[in-house]
Amino acid sequence: QVQLVESGGGLVQAGGSLRLSCAVSGRTFSRYAMGWFRQAPGKERDFVAAINRSGDNTIYADSVKGRFTISRGNAKNTVQLQMNSLKPEDTAVYYCAAAPSVVVLTSSPSYWGQGTQVSVSS
Repeated sequence: QVQLVESGGGLVQAGGSLRLSCAVSGRTFSRYAMGWFRQAPGKERDFVAAINRSGDNTIYADSVKGRFTISRGNAKNTVQLQMNSLKPEDTAVYYCAAAPSVVVLTSSPSYWGQGTQVSVSS
């Protein structure tokens, strides 16, 4: 079993920055690709970013490319999402996710966190 706990959400003005963190406990962290999804009110949960097990390959949704950066610290069992140049349309609940590979993670994550709210005001 893997437990994921997000932190770092909040309210920020457009153009600002936030850094989300996800603490992972349970089975060996380095066995899992990690990622972030988000769900805005009334919308489906969408993929945001993913990083492979070794941390040397990342992918992003087109809507966040160049603004968001995903990273992981295998020694600390954490994954971060640095969000810059935030826009009101980035407002959503952000979820951390884990899966055996990036391919699996982008389609059907094995584990989810409880989510953290990010609100961007105009």
